Amino acid sequence: MSMGDAVSIMRGGIFEILLLSAPVLLVAMVVGLVVSIFQATTSIQEQTLTFVPKIAAIMLVLALLGGWMFGNLGQYTRDLFALIPQMAR
Repeated sequence: MSMGDAVSIMRGGIFEILLLSAPVLLVAMVVGLVVSIFQATTSIQEQTLTFVPKIAAIMLVLALLGGWMFGNLGQYTRDLFALIPQMAR
């Protein structure tokens, strides 16, 4: 296995991490922004108000996209296992 192969595998792993975490992080960011705008508008400064909507939104995203995420990660893992014989040469 050459250095280029190792870099390619690492690049693919980082891309998978970004691809799988992006939907959850984006939804959490949007919900946090909406809640903070609501708090600033109404002058309600309750710290625990931000957690419940974020957790609910994240759970919803995981319920909707969990199958896709698991399938994508499974395919990446199968691709890595298929590369093992080539790495031994």
